[in-house]
Amino acid sequence: MIRSAYLTTGLAIKVFSSLSKANIFIHGQENLPTGPIIFVMNHFTRIETLLLPYYIYKLTHKPVFSLAAASLFKGGLEKFFDMVGVISTDDPKRDELIVKNLLTGAADWIIFPEGSMVKTKKIMEGGRYMVAAPNGMHEPHTGAAALALRAELYRTHLLQSARTDPGRLRQMLEALGIASLDEIVTLPTTIVPVNLTYYPIRTAENIALNIVGKLVKDMSERMVEEIMTEGTMLLSGVDLDIRFGKPIKMTEHLQQEWLQEDMGRQGIKGYSVSPELKGKMRSTAYRIMQQYMHDIYAMTTINHEHLMAAFLRMYPFKQIKESELKRRIFYAASLVTGKEDGKDIFFLHRSLYENQAHLLTDDRFRKYANFFKLAEEKGVVKKLGENLVCDRCKLSGPLSVQRGRIDNPVEVMANEVEPLQKLSALLRRLAWLPSPLIKIALIRYLLKCEKLRYAEGRAFNPNLAAGPKDVGQSFLLPAWRRKLGVVLVHSYFSSPEQVRDLAGYLRRRGVWVFAPRLPGHGTSAEDLATRKYREWVEAVENGYVLMSTICQRVVLGGIAFGGNLVLDLAGRVESDTLAGVFAISPPLALKNYSSRIIPATDVWNRLLNKMKREEKNVDFLDLPGESHKSSYTRNPVSGIMEVGEFLESIEERYDTIKKPALILQAEKNPVVDPKGSQQLFAAIGSASKEFCLLSDDRHILVNGEGAGKVFAKIAAFIDGL
Repeated sequence: MIRSAYLTTGLAIKVFSSLSKANIFIHGQENLPTGPIIFVMNHFTRIETLLLPYYIYKLTHKPVFSLAAASLFKGGLEKFFDMVGVISTDDPKRDELIVKNLLTGAADWIIFPEGSMVKTKKIMEGGRYMVAAPNGMHEPHTGAAALALRAELYRTHLLQSARTDPGRLRQMLEALGIASLDEIVTLPTTIVPVNLTYYPIRTAENIALNIVGKLVKDMSERMVEEIMTEGTMLLSGVDLDIRFGKPIKMTEHLQQEWLQEDMGRQGIKGYSVSPELKGKMRSTAYRIMQQYMHDIYAMTTINHEHLMAAFLRMYPFKQIKESELKRRIFYAASLVTGKEDGKDIFFLHRSLYENQAHLLTDDRFRKYANFFKLAEEKGVVKKLGENLVCDRCKLSGPLSVQRGRIDNPVEVMANEVEPLQKLSALLRRLAWLPSPLIKIALIRYLLKCEKLRYAEGRAFNPNLAAGPKDVGQSFLLPAWRRKLGVVLVHSYFSSPEQVRDLAGYLRRRGVWVFAPRLPGHGTSAEDLATRKYREWVEAVENGYVLMSTICQRVVLGGIAFGGNLVLDLAGRVESDTLAGVFAISPPLALKNYSSRIIPATDVWNRLLNKMKREEKNVDFLDLPGESHKSSYTRNPVSGIMEVGEFLESIEERYDTIKKPALILQAEKNPVVDPKGSQQLFAAIGSASKEFCLLSDDRHILVNGEGAGKVFAKIAAFIDGL
């Protein structure tokens, strides 16, 4: 049975992997003990019964058997289940087999304490763990705890008898069908909670349904639902996070009374215990069940759709402005990444560990769009102008046990959040908080994050960390009204101080100004050498999110490479909140830079060849940047390469810019070739755009002599918006 189980399952895994696009991620392997284990896990799909034993076997190198509902052992499936190590819950020798395996270490076991698949994920009722089933709500089963306790009780009693009464030991081993004490594993029995989280949950007709439909006549509604749901998730690329929790040791729950009085009086008679002892153990098994149920659901891998579904359920009003909803979801997605006592508060899907500004800029990962398309299809929300109208009945009504995943997967997602008390409390607070307070909290949060990132960057250079705290830091200049805000982005190899004069000028004209710091800038060259251009893109996005939270409309502006960053964002943001964009001396490509910043082509090629050969002393170039505060004396080669990669990545996207645009350039710019800026301007897709070529020989046009006319030109552009 054991050999055929893993040969068969291994072949099934290979077939599954070749057909499926599922991504399986395993966490918490370090929590797996070496002794006998019962794995208790949530049960949402048929996938768990087939795949989990194999994946666990690959980790522990021990056979893993599981229980399945008796109703599944029909039509020849009983032979297949026997091959893959699945036992019917109605098997009369079920308990005997489990306890014996745990005593001898012959196999570990998987038990689903919910008793059956919980397709609705409705597991809480009145603050208690209660399972939604066709015949009503019931508490999770305590069988896993009772069997683990019994196995450990027998093990402890046998090992004690070996020391105190060898003659009686022989009788007990004979009653258990065990040849000698050597077959008994001395390591204790544990219960390991396991959580499985699928993302995203979707249902649709698929190729699997078509194939099965040709092979099976008169498919039941249950079979159709399972193929539509599980087939779609596997074929469309679901993420499955398998997370192992800390083991629960049965030795910590055994009571001496059971060993000394009950077992000592009766000894062992087969694999069942007396009704009296069973009654005494019941309350302990119940407490253990409550513990592992809590542990299972506390390990839920939270994703964007959990946040959105739960928020729709908790929001107290029927309508909400769509931009307001996005802002609250962004704030929630940012807060769940926090820590408590140095540890993560929640277990998160990998996408939530990334910067979340995309939720309020271009939704480039379609986290919001995909969810709300589903919510609209299922009638949970509908769009009414700028507002979303929510049908609250669709988020709180009873779901069909069999069709819940098809009828309303949004409510299924919301149900999955219910056991997560801290997350529910956070989302409820954000749902009920008035809009002005949400904005204030979000502004404070974003500014705090800016300070923390700056402090982390300064840590690269101990001498800098001990110096003035405001050098190179981002800054926010408030104005007397919140009609318009400007995000000003400094150039590569510079810092926010570069745009201080322009920011002050605009502020005096009644405009809010925020100057973000690009990561690696304003700190040290060593810090800059570690950064990727994606971080610079996100810094500009964060600046836009901050300013769009403060002001009704936003203008983006940038110097040199900072101009390319704001142009990129302007091409991705479709919201009317973005009023326009201006860029000063933006290069089209890396070759547009002069050798003052980037080496000449032949020097650059020789440098790259040295890097490929892993020669030393090629990490930095001793090239001074243009003279301004917080400039570095060494230019990291990796930073130059990131600039080049970014410019290359957006060269074909300038035509997506539809907002009003202004490009300013000096006729004799010594750093960035004006011809490249002109080519860039020609590629911009906006119907309202202007190229201004100034009679000047400077690169940073916003500082020094002649900056006033540049300020005036920018102010006129902003006034025109």
